[in-house]
Amino acid sequence: MSIAAPTKRLLPPSVSGLYAGNIRSVIRRGWDATKASNILTVLSGFFEPVFYLLSIGIGFGALVGAVQSPSGESISYAAYIAPALLAVAAMNGAVVDSTWNVFFKLNFQRLYEGMLQTTLGPLDVAVGEITLALMRGALYASGFLIVMQVMGLVLSPWALLAIPAVVLIGLCFAAIGMSVTSFLTTFQQMSWVNFALLPLFLFSGTFYPLEVYPVALQWVVQALPLWHGVEMLRSLTTGAVSLATLGHALYFLVLGAIGTLFAARRLRVLFFD
Repeated sequence: MSIAAPTKRLLPPSVSGLYAGNIRSVIRRGWDATKASNILTVLSGFFEPVFYLLSIGIGFGALVGAVQSPSGESISYAAYIAPALLAVAAMNGAVVDSTWNVFFKLNFQRLYEGMLQTTLGPLDVAVGEITLALMRGALYASGFLIVMQVMGLVLSPWALLAIPAVVLIGLCFAAIGMSVTSFLTTFQQMSWVNFALLPLFLFSGTFYPLEVYPVALQWVVQALPLWHGVEMLRSLTTGAVSLATLGHALYFLVLGAIGTLFAARRLRVLFFD
């Protein structure tokens, strides 16, 4: 099924450049729409990583036994994979909101076309939508962190920094998701999103350490954004904090900023150029 490309419009005289300083209105509109229509759908995404934790972390973990944490200590397998699933929860929440939701707003509702005929600029819309997506990712991850605490899988006070770390992960994936979605116009193309998420989930050190891979493949894994999220959160929840943890955070900050600017540029190209 093909969908007609968004109609291009002339830049309204009231819009100067990319930014009009009114991100709040985009966020408010999105939050009101979520509360009115699909709040249960949003909340349902929280349970997926919990099910993985219960089935693999506890069930399969009983067979695996104790494993080595990044700091060299012996921890349960559930405590090892829980921070990885926390990163996955942040990724999934951000990606779902910044891909499928953006896809429908762009190609069916023509919402952005209407927004950009007001005083809003492309950067207002991009930052507003990305903020909504990372809020969803943070919501999933915050609930999952509470489950980890109840189950005794939080092993360090550094875990308090997991929430801002999750926001950085959500920012990166939301910005990338919105940028990629701006090129997609059919449901068949949107299926590529799920296809891309599966190897990220399986091969980013989620269930086993990087060292199990051949050296050449280790370089590929370390280039994946989810691997950086897994390593960052695993170091925070187990107390193995180092300069590498800060490096992972800077990675997400830089990539998120680049992705946000690119998404804004794509909106400008779609509607104004």
